[in-house]
Amino acid sequence: MEFKTLDEVLERAIALPQKRKMVIANANDSHSIELAAETKKMGIADAILIGDPDKISDQLKENGQGFDFEILPSYTPEESAGMAVDIIREGKADFLVKGMLETSQMLRPVVNKETGIGTGRVMSHLSVNELPSYHKLITITDGGMFTYPTLDQKKEIVKNAVDAFHALGYELPKVACLAAVEVVNPKMLETVEAREIEESANRGELGTCYVKGPISYDIAMSAEIAAYKKFDGKHCGDFDILLVPNIHTGNILGKSWAISAGGTFAGVVVGAKVPIVITSRASSSQEKLRALALAVLLSGMYR
Repeated sequence: MEFKTLDEVLERAIALPQKRKMVIANANDSHSIELAAETKKMGIADAILIGDPDKISDQLKENGQGFDFEILPSYTPEESAGMAVDIIREGKADFLVKGMLETSQMLRPVVNKETGIGTGRVMSHLSVNELPSYHKLITITDGGMFTYPTLDQKKEIVKNAVDAFHALGYELPKVACLAAVEVVNPKMLETVEAREIEESANRGELGTCYVKGPISYDIAMSAEIAAYKKFDGKHCGDFDILLVPNIHTGNILGKSWAISAGGTFAGVVVGAKVPIVITSRASSSQEKLRALALAVLLSGMYR
């Protein structure tokens, strides 16, 4: 199966027979409360709210929310993040959501080797995008966690994405390892590593998937351009995942899609014991809901 739109992801999450539970760390702000209320109202997931009980209660009243949430008292962002991770480790929630705190504050207890929720794998970010010009959802990884990933880290990033897509119901996720050119050039490390990743996938080391690299963006996204340039790639114009060489490529590509190409997206961090939703305060309510829906569908991938 393949998802054509992010609304399909949302609909699938709503339709699940067993509702999931999320924990929101430092849920003292209106954004967190609105998100928890809307998610519960739509039947996507229930929420545990961690933070200052008075501030959370005030926000619930101010926003006219009559929902009964479990509220756990915490008075600093660091304490809230640690408590949220404890709840995940104890199996009391299915995924983690960043509230009113910095991303670094949220991730610090997550990666703690003694008390965190790591799996021994790297953690990477999936940006699942809906574009008017593409016939299905297309994902960028990793544009949020690794600045300059090594070859081994890139392989782990691909494995994370492949596992996530299997959890979403894809039988053969198709991965394009992006570079500026589609031939191996020893002077361009990205091309060398892209070919090594393709060969690793061919040996079955990255899970059930199809990987092609190095490959330029235009060839990856257009079968017509691939044919014109006589590029031998049977899935050109039909890739599911774009592996970017560094954080700058992923960040610029994702923002250009959103700002200049009318795209929408849902982002989630994978590789820990549960998905982690780290949305910006500038994200729209729809973006946040779709990210939560994606986390719901991925919430069992490492259990």
